[in-house]
Amino acid sequence: MAKNCSEDLTIAKILLLLLNGSLYHLSEITTQSSVMEYGVITATFFLVSALAVQVFFSPISPDPLELPYSHLFTPNNHLKGVIKLGEGILNKPEARRMHTNGTWESWKKIHDRDTLLGLRAGDLIGLIKVSEDGAVTALATHMNGENIKFANDVVEADDGSLYFSVASTKFGLHDAHLDILEAKPHGQLLKYEPFTLETSLVLDGLGLANGVAISSDQEFLVVCETWKFRCLKYWLKEEIRGKVDIFIDNLPGSPDIINLAPDGSFWIAILQLTSSRMKFVHSSKAIKHLLATFPKLYDQVNTLDKSAMTINVGSDGKIIKRLDDPNGEVMAFVTSALEFNGKLYLGGLKNDFIGMLLI
Repeated sequence: MAKNCSEDLTIAKILLLLLNGSLYHLSEITTQSSVMEYGVITATFFLVSALAVQVFFSPISPDPLELPYSHLFTPNNHLKGVIKLGEGILNKPEARRMHTNGTWESWKKIHDRDTLLGLRAGDLIGLIKVSEDGAVTALATHMNGENIKFANDVVEADDGSLYFSVASTKFGLHDAHLDILEAKPHGQLLKYEPFTLETSLVLDGLGLANGVAISSDQEFLVVCETWKFRCLKYWLKEEIRGKVDIFIDNLPGSPDIINLAPDGSFWIAILQLTSSRMKFVHSSKAIKHLLATFPKLYDQVNTLDKSAMTINVGSDGKIIKRLDDPNGEVMAFVTSALEFNGKLYLGGLKNDFIGMLLI
């Protein structure tokens, strides 16, 4: 009985601490009988409330999510050495493409609508084309009669085909955290044929489909699954076209944008979804329902903007190097890394600059 009371008290205290925006004061829990009694009553209240949330209000139908074990690579401080480009001019630069001359001397605003996050602009959602003068053209906004509401990243193959990811068919851009909490695979990889103007399904059932890149020899495509902590390899070469293998899994965090490096390796931005806070969240359906219903509570446990990491992965799927800002002192929430002329350019959703690092 004493053990059950202690467990109930712990649950209650954790829930209360979540509401107060902290998981760092668990040491305050005491064993006094009065506190235990209060804890049992409070735990019962919150557990019943969580059940009510689940039945009546929750926007998700969650599954438990097992986070990867601690990785062998030790965090470092390499990303603290970035040079800041365009500081104060840019607003949360998530991803970029380098001009062929590689210079950053002249900044030009080419679009003035909503955030160009992934493949959306203003009221246009889906695969879009933005010209240098800011003109926006919708290429693919529907697939099989359904709206493409959360297109994410795109890559062009040598034959002109465009492969692009759809992070989720259930949740939109501003509800991406719900896809993570639900932990059910709603992501897709689509293909757009510019000659026929047709869009087709390549892969379905992906765990928040994110970055896409094609190998230097055009033999395979890599698509990242954010909350599955892995990237898949989709073969493009004729003999085994359509075959799917795991490119890399058990990553030290959640993969975001992936870019091909000049030497044929890949740079993958890694998000922090494996903290002790998130492990606690993903162990309980009740907590997931609570956080999904009250977004401000989710903000208290979200650690995406607390650090930065990117990894360099060989074409064989093995990690070559890892770059960190473990406390987010200079860069945080890095979502993409692009190598050009011996420099690595990093963008992120918490920064007002692009980071440049000599490598």
